[in-house]
Amino acid sequence: MRNIKLVEVRSEIAAGTRGASMGVDALKIASLDKQSAFFTQFDPIEVPDANSFLWKGNKHPHAKYIDGVYQVLKNVYSTIESLRLEKKFPIILAGDHSTAAGTIMGIKAAHPEKRLGIIWIDAHADLHTPFTTPSGNMHGMPLAMAAQLDNRDCEVNSPRAETIIYWEKIKKIGGDFPKIDPKDIVYISVRDTEEPENYLIRKYGINNFSTQEVREKGIEKVAAQALEVLKECEQIYISFDVDSLDSSISVGTGTPVPNGLTIQEAIELNVRLIRDRRVCCWEIVEVNPTLDTENTMAEAAFEVLEATTKSLVDYF
Repeated sequence: MRNIKLVEVRSEIAAGTRGASMGVDALKIASLDKQSAFFTQFDPIEVPDANSFLWKGNKHPHAKYIDGVYQVLKNVYSTIESLRLEKKFPIILAGDHSTAAGTIMGIKAAHPEKRLGIIWIDAHADLHTPFTTPSGNMHGMPLAMAAQLDNRDCEVNSPRAETIIYWEKIKKIGGDFPKIDPKDIVYISVRDTEEPENYLIRKYGINNFSTQEVREKGIEKVAAQALEVLKECEQIYISFDVDSLDSSISVGTGTPVPNGLTIQEAIELNVRLIRDRRVCCWEIVEVNPTLDTENTMAEAAFEVLEATTKSLVDYF
């Protein structure tokens, strides 16, 4: 039996559009509409956010609100480290995807001796840095933070000295070493990348199972192959960004992209992956109900959340 702990992270300062902080509550409304008792089963932990930084104005064009992001990542890191030390299985409902870096840092801090693999189900690679980002939005940087990558080979920006100081502090949360090896990242449905990210994907040979591959090979085979890539890893963390879903479905998220997964494909994929005993944490991110009219994004996301959690509970 896995000891599940629900973790709510209402951070949205690293997203390009406002509203992701309401994603957790949108999921709860979706559960009510579906007459599900899901949220009565868990006593959630709320991680303090730093959304108040949005009122202060941004001083860091190449890493927007990095001072606030640093605060949130420390909060997420310490929460997840504590849960993992208590042998809890965190299921994380988060706003913007930057907080995943804090999750990775927390998992690694609890068991530094264990090699950590990442399954990243997302439309985006999230490997940018302040030196390469086209937008400055830090939800595009969590994997670079966790792997301590600067990617100066592809440098196009000149961040302010204060920005770089915060960037260095973020990379050192939980210790001054890479928390993951980029080779231990597996992408599924990543399809909207920039050249600096493609450079790192090529450099480290990061596997990306495209939406087309998922359909041609089938969910079972793709899941098995993704897990096989990570065969040397003793722990696996799965992060599911709702923009991995096709843009016809993912209306209520900040950066929808065509040619994504269907709801059923996302459910089957997560349901299968979470049954691997090495999986120690699962997360769903980037629901933004302000971009939606009927809460359809949250309803789709809740279906994935409920089915994946049920798979975890039933299988162990």
